[in-house]
Amino acid sequence: MKKMIHAGEAKVFMSTRDTLIRAYMAGAILSLAAAFAVTVTVQTGQPIIGALLFPVGFCLLYLLGFDPLTGVLTLVPLALIDKRPGVRPRGVLRNWGLVFAGALTVAVMMAVIFTFAFSVDPNAVGKAISKIGESRTVGYADHGATGMLTLFIRGVLCTWMVSTDVVAAMISTNVIGMWGPCWSSSTWASSTRS
Repeated sequence: MKKMIHAGEAKVFMSTRDTLIRAYMAGAILSLAAAFAVTVTVQTGQPIIGALLFPVGFCLLYLLGFDPLTGVLTLVPLALIDKRPGVRPRGVLRNWGLVFAGALTVAVMMAVIFTFAFSVDPNAVGKAISKIGESRTVGYADHGATGMLTLFIRGVLCTWMVSTDVVAAMISTNVIGMWGPCWSSSTWASSTRS
């Protein structure tokens, strides 16, 4: 727990430049890993193969020391809860905002790649990614308020599972220790699509 609190505290006080670099790199690696997993799924027709391969990106970004959005959502508040000197809500929100900006920018870049700058329809992989995103959001609209509640709870549970991946990566002594929880999360996510 102390290691997690120290990591959260360090992220709050990290410079804007370093935070953005780590966020953009994490976003890029995870986006490419997701595109890779979806590509393999589209080409083989076997989602389990994509789920087995997705953790490559997660393990890589942690080995390189980059910060995915879920990682900072998990670790940074711990420093605030532990009342570390100088850690304030504003610092937590600043860190979250910078990392979110990195993730969002990479998502836009991926959209440009799959659509030739929005000039053509996406290829099969782009369509599969779009379908996943659509099913994760507007796919719940038919159920009204209960659909929104389900979507919210699903988001909480997915974030919780990925937070477990973050913790596992911090305590792992080898790559297999990181791979297992991430594979479990990606398998659950791919098996529960609506």
